[in-house]
Amino acid sequence: MYKKVCKKIYKLIKKYDSIVIARHVGPDPDALGSQLALKESILTTFPNKKVYAVGHPASRFKYLGELDGIDEEIMSKSLLIIVDTPNKCRVDGLICDPANSIKIDHHPFVEEFCTLEWIDDTSCSAAQMVLELIFNTDLKLNASIASKIYTGIIADTNRFLFSYTSSKTFYMVSKLISETKFDFVSSYNNLYLRPIKEVKFEGYIINNMTITDNGFAYLKITQDMLDEYGVDAATAGNMVNNFNYIEEVLAWAVFTVDNNNGGTIRGNIRSRGPIINEVAANYGGGGHKLASGVRLKSFEEVDNIVADLDKACQEFK
Repeated sequence: MYKKVCKKIYKLIKKYDSIVIARHVGPDPDALGSQLALKESILTTFPNKKVYAVGHPASRFKYLGELDGIDEEIMSKSLLIIVDTPNKCRVDGLICDPANSIKIDHHPFVEEFCTLEWIDDTSCSAAQMVLELIFNTDLKLNASIASKIYTGIIADTNRFLFSYTSSKTFYMVSKLISETKFDFVSSYNNLYLRPIKEVKFEGYIINNMTITDNGFAYLKITQDMLDEYGVDAATAGNMVNNFNYIEEVLAWAVFTVDNNNGGTIRGNIRSRGPIINEVAANYGGGGHKLASGVRLKSFEEVDNIVADLDKACQEFK
């Protein structure tokens, strides 16, 4: 089945001279890695095409590549490919709806909003799906593309620790390394090497987290806190994966003011058991059962979702 959809996607890519690639707001390494890897693969295969990767940047992951600014005219005439995003309201940089659009996503289905949709919630990451697309078509692969894809895979699987890492993941990664000989060690260095200010901020988060009797941990992060430590909302949000092995905590979240997105509050939520994506969906967010995100308008909304997530932990216990 996936081979047929890969051929359909490739046929559309081949047809259009202009292609726009988007992903979700508040990008993580999988969203950026899959987006920029696909852009580079298309340009390497078809050097005369115009390919744009759109959305707000995340300074923490700028080493993955540059993003592009476009106008409504460009997007309206282009093929739009959206990666790593299950619902339309979370697409970053969507100016208008072009005639043809493609979704490549590994989250559980939320809504249909693209002309052609490839959804595989058994895949560990959007990056794995982009790699699958490349392996099953004439799209080209090189060491630079491989590095972006690998970064997305190791980030979303937490270095292959999460349960949705499959034998297929290991097979495809092995093939990726074998065919490109890229330096996969440098991917870890780029992803996990951090300035001391971020390490101190991580310490601030763990020292100031509220942990409920039901095992839900959370912290509200204001702009003043970000300024004090010299970090941005994306950096704060992506630290949420670092608190996976706290014995007293079943689920946890970091809620961060994000002035790059209109002052909304970015919520990054993780779990070691309680189902959290259903709670996130009630607030316009979504994701996986144990890893989800949400955008909220106020800290009052944060209080509401905290109560619901605490209840999910209580029910799980």
